[in-house]
Amino acid sequence: MAAQPLESPTRRPAGNETNADVQLQVPSLADGPELWRLARDSRVLDVNSPYSYALWCRDFAETSVLARIGGVPAGFITGYVRPARPDTCFVWQVAVAETHRGRGLARRMLDRLGDRLADRGHRFMEATVTPGNAASTAMFESFARDRGCGLERSPLFGAEHFPERGHEPEVLFRIGPFTAVN
Repeated sequence: MAAQPLESPTRRPAGNETNADVQLQVPSLADGPELWRLARDSRVLDVNSPYSYALWCRDFAETSVLARIGGVPAGFITGYVRPARPDTCFVWQVAVAETHRGRGLARRMLDRLGDRLADRGHRFMEATVTPGNAASTAMFESFARDRGCGLERSPLFGAEHFPERGHEPEVLFRIGPFTAVN
């Protein structure tokens, strides 16, 4: 089954891309390999197994977004609703193909996901960001600000929680509450 396009007004066209060029979709099982490739090619994400991306597209598609530009996968966000906090979606990974970075695509995907979550009654979004990731920090700050939401930061995982040396700590960003846009 192919990914189904969503009505997705975009808030800021980027580069030479028009709103018609960018399709924001709920990923399907068939998109799992593309998510894995985008994560691998990002050279910045912790890359999970291809199996995990296929499983993600099956079980957590409704809390994820796939961006296509000219029909080609250009970015994704994966997220899930926290079992212990069903009003909260945790954003797991955000990836944008190198050729589309710096044009606001990640933020456009985050806006679409936020709209979808709010329309379903979810009130909070969480993500972790390493202290050195200025781009993600700026994106989540602008997302919270533009929605009129609070953004709380707290330590979540220290370097000691990761088996490999040199992994930065992860700071929890909690955004909300937000309300439905429709």
